Amino acid sequence: MRNMISYKQLIAAFTVACGFAAGTAPFAAALATLTSCDSYLDELPDNRMELTTEDKVNKLLVTAYPISAPILAAEFSSDNVDCYQGNPNTTRFVDQLYNWRDVTESSNESTETVWESTYAAIATANLALQAIDEQGGPTTKKLQQARGEALLCRAYCHFVLANLFCQAYNSQTSQNDLGIVYLEHTVDDIAANPSRGNVADVYAKIERDLLEGLTLVGSDYSVPKYHFNQKAAYAFACRFYLYYEQWEKALQYANLCLGSAPQAMLRDWRAMADMTQTFAALTQHYIDASLNSNLLLLTGYSAIGIVFGPYNYWSRYAHGKYLATHEDGEAANIWGSAAYYQGMHTYAATNLDKTVFFKLPYLFEYVDAVAGTGYYRTVYPAFTADECLLNRAEALTLLGRYDEAAADLTMWMQNIIQTDLTLTPALIADFYNGVGYSYSDEQGISSTIKKHLNPKFNIGEEGDMKEAMLQCVLGFRRIETLQTGLRWYDVKRYGIEIVRREINAAGEPAKLLDVLRIDDPRRALQIPFNVRAAGVQANPR
Repeated sequence: MRNMISYKQLIAAFTVACGFAAGTAPFAAALATLTSCDSYLDELPDNRMELTTEDKVNKLLVTAYPISAPILAAEFSSDNVDCYQGNPNTTRFVDQLYNWRDVTESSNESTETVWESTYAAIATANLALQAIDEQGGPTTKKLQQARGEALLCRAYCHFVLANLFCQAYNSQTSQNDLGIVYLEHTVDDIAANPSRGNVADVYAKIERDLLEGLTLVGSDYSVPKYHFNQKAAYAFACRFYLYYEQWEKALQYANLCLGSAPQAMLRDWRAMADMTQTFAALTQHYIDASLNSNLLLLTGYSAIGIVFGPYNYWSRYAHGKYLATHEDGEAANIWGSAAYYQGMHTYAATNLDKTVFFKLPYLFEYVDAVAGTGYYRTVYPAFTADECLLNRAEALTLLGRYDEAAADLTMWMQNIIQTDLTLTPALIADFYNGVGYSYSDEQGISSTIKKHLNPKFNIGEEGDMKEAMLQCVLGFRRIETLQTGLRWYDVKRYGIEIVRREINAAGEPAKLLDVLRIDDPRRALQIPFNVRAAGVQANPR
């Protein structure tokens, strides 16, 4: 039987999860189409997608990845930005993100659009899985690879949604914490309002899809880095099991990803130091698909390249000199006075205080070149070998294998810093136990590279070897993932309390605005208004 997939069916496949009422047509990222009324769909001259061959299924899977990136929402929610007093360069959207308020504004990377785009990608994956079943199952190598990619895309998209819109997984409370709708089939009843379930159930379903996808994943693509290839799938499994509190499995998949020569997979910071030192050149190199370090590259509608580039755009909230010199990139660290191969870039002017790495590019997609209108876009690595190495160091630390963890931390450090220093557990403990915790001043706004860790799992007492090693892991990973949104998930997983503060004209913290406490419900971003209006349970506030 020929598998005829209608445009309306694709819309319906994720509309339940998006929470739209029957008769509406939401943002359909899977077909890269915007429409505002259901009647328009009935007027398409040919509204069928014929998924009758393995090549057509594979072409469909190109759209099984979200086209609206979650990275900016996550980065602005984290402690990687401060508020600059008197700077007018902002919007209501970033005001809401920075202050952990429920987002009401809509844009190409608002929480509403991220939600809809991600569910649209899930819908595409489900349609591909349905088409494979209707062709008799994954009977060929291409269909096996397609099924593997579809399952991995479905698992990854739900993983993104769960970590953004839910509390972090933990074995103590996740049976009761609100989850997200796990969309497993194409559906036609768009009036339904499904239960969100709980975080534990969502993680169990992600694991099921992930494990099956891992058995089928391949690398037979024209551009493998833009698909779930084998190494990207292993890196995903490593991160997933780290968040799932299963350290042995996280270690297992990190080893599979990194192989016997992880050093050869890391980003070549030395080579970047010899390149043309412009924002465009360095950021284009950072996302180069030929680099061993980039395991999976995704494109997205996002202004993150301009926001964390040498521009004034949205600069009221920025990663400025104080953060850099007290908390991460340029702060006094275990490597002493040694320098980066490719350091941070500082921009200071009226209403501008930025200290950033050149990572994600600022791209612009013109809709009307004459009028100069279009969309901000970027390309970002969803998984890298460098992050996987630090994830392995965390898993080893949590397993009490400190010498091995220190070896991975040394490898990462010597790759990015010009030093021959070899880290040992004793050296790490001595250094971090000599650093004071952030926010211990009278106003609670001054900070260091160390913050109190309050995870639901046991890491011992403050000052213990395990806690000191984790401070090192989290500090290194904060530098590695700066400007990519991943710091927010460490803040959530480790119950790190962070503040909102104003930085004055002298570049110093001047006023405490808010504190995100250990069990603050705002650690789960609010689900979109239209989803709540359709009857889906809101996150508590």
